[in-house]
Amino acid sequence: MTAHKEGDPTTLNRLYGRSIGKPLRAHQQGLVDNLLPQIAVPDEGPVTAERLFGDSRPLHFEIGFGGGEHLAYRADLLPDHGFIGAEPYVNGVAQCLAQIEEERLGNIRLVHGDALQALARVPDGALTMAYLLHPDPWPKAKHAKRRMMNDGPVRMIADKLKPGGEFRFGTDHPIYLRHALMVMRRFTDAFEWLVEDRASWENRPSGWCQTRYEKKAREQMGHEVWYFRFRRR
Repeated sequence: MTAHKEGDPTTLNRLYGRSIGKPLRAHQQGLVDNLLPQIAVPDEGPVTAERLFGDSRPLHFEIGFGGGEHLAYRADLLPDHGFIGAEPYVNGVAQCLAQIEEERLGNIRLVHGDALQALARVPDGALTMAYLLHPDPWPKAKHAKRRMMNDGPVRMIADKLKPGGEFRFGTDHPIYLRHALMVMRRFTDAFEWLVEDRASWENRPSGWCQTRYEKKAREQMGHEVWYFRFRRR
């Protein structure tokens, strides 16, 4: 296990919760065994557009892509951009791989594992956009340190975004919402909240698709969903 200094944002990268769910179907397992190694982010060394895609295209990073709907949507929308998605849950990785195969998306690279380990290897100022959509809320106060929206990860995201780059965050959990906004208020030196009125965070912005988790939150759980956009100063 790698040692970390106290206060290092990567000390918050421990994977809490499940990483394996129901058994994969044969085709899904085949994608994990064969397609994933072809598009996996290398385990070591810098994570750059040149290394992953062979050019200097704009680079996006999604932390915890779930089933991959948003990642695939954005990659299809912006074929000349490069997308990195990190997800520890193997079933979500398999679902994303199926979309990559079906839609023939050649501009996605995946991390099956911890997002912050990979994000730490992205050069500072290299990202055009970063996404954190519906992270695990860990609603109990004693688990607050497990939330991705904390000072260490947010500082790392700020460091990796280029000036004018954008950080998008979405949640349907009111406790997480309050916690996240409290954290972001400590980063007004790094981020400008792109907000005009209440509709700015209550309505999904253009270019931000609905994921299956968001659909479930709305239709099955009756939750409100909030959307936030922050520009790197």
